[in-house]
Amino acid sequence: MSEFVKSVVEVSAKDLQGPGVVFCPNPKMPLWSNHPRVFLDVAADGEARCPYCGTLYKLKAGEKVHGH
Repeated sequence: MSEFVKSVVEVSAKDLQGPGVVFCPNPKMPLWSNHPRVFLDVAADGEARCPYCGTLYKLKAGEKVHGH
């Protein structure tokens, strides 16, 4: 088990970029914790975990991602 507590960030459908993705690190993260920017698809499963820092991004309860 990791000694670091992983963050969970709840996002709404309006927070998603492009085809249902968010990016990490997000703008609210402190500068010292920056890592290369990655785009995470939360639309497919309702959540996605950053491979660098372990932050879990999840759609808020009841949020629907609208297709094109």
